[in-house]
Amino acid sequence: MLKRVLLAAAMTASLSMPALAAEQMVFTAWGGTTQEAQKQAFADTFTKQTGVEVLQDGPTDYGKLKAMVESGNVTWDVVDVEMDFAIAAAKEGLLEPIDFGVVDKSKIDPRFVADHFVGSFYYSFVIGYNKDVLKETPQNWADLFDTEKFPGKRTFYKWSAPGALEIALLADGVAPDKLYPLDLDRAFAKLDTIKKDILWWGSGAESQQFLASGEAPIGMFWNGRIYAIQQEGGNVDIAWGQNLTAADVLVVPKGSKKKDIAMKFLANATSADVQAELSRLTTLSPINVDSKGKMDAAAVAALPDSHTEGQINLNMDYWAEHRDEIAKRWYDWQAK
Repeated sequence: MLKRVLLAAAMTASLSMPALAAEQMVFTAWGGTTQEAQKQAFADTFTKQTGVEVLQDGPTDYGKLKAMVESGNVTWDVVDVEMDFAIAAAKEGLLEPIDFGVVDKSKIDPRFVADHFVGSFYYSFVIGYNKDVLKETPQNWADLFDTEKFPGKRTFYKWSAPGALEIALLADGVAPDKLYPLDLDRAFAKLDTIKKDILWWGSGAESQQFLASGEAPIGMFWNGRIYAIQQEGGNVDIAWGQNLTAADVLVVPKGSKKKDIAMKFLANATSADVQAELSRLTTLSPINVDSKGKMDAAAVAALPDSHTEGQINLNMDYWAEHRDEIAKRWYDWQAK
């Protein structure tokens, strides 16, 4: 009798105890429709596979990442960053090395993998334009500076990063194979000609708002953001002429307390099926070499990989080396 009472009490106690919390990690990216797609493709599939809950944070903030590492209080486990930042951050000791015993390096495009990062996606900066507002169709970056033919505000990426300076030089007649080292005097002089007409976007979501509303009917955009507006019925389009290619990559901040889980997350995020799904959702190119074989022809046709005529690769090594000096001049110029 006593045994039955004790057993019943134990069962009651066990039923009343809260369930153990699921293991968690934090994924940080740039927000908006791209991070929503990354959540669906990267995070939700990882949770289904492992039971680990993936918390979302953002937008990515390089100063915050650096402060976390330097203070030893790292709360981000995987972060989507621009490739030039990753190259520089690795040299500064801010990132964990990738465990290629967990992540299959052999299937990642070699352009987008290194000791301290793996590709997230491959994109192009393109001219986006609102067809309800503009009467003409832009062709290349020179059109972005033609305020008579294409009146209204134009929008540029706010932060110091590859893209805007190259666009200014191309618009001023510099040949693509002569871009680097960047002629900063010439680039800023060209940007001065339209500075009063520029609206600056700091996130992909903000760029979409400017374009969809017509507040800035033309500008530089990540190609996937234009696709997202089109999917919502926006009358916008892309001019692929002189599209500028680069990649976002995934990194693990030095000191992440979930480093082992983060490596498994990276393995899933760079797998062929997951990369194919992200590309279908966003029109951002996959970094896994087997992914396009899992996509239909229409989906592949919308990728930057299918618009290589006149395409220009941004030089991430140059930017990693000169990031700080360019940033100082960029922000000083913006503030004037």
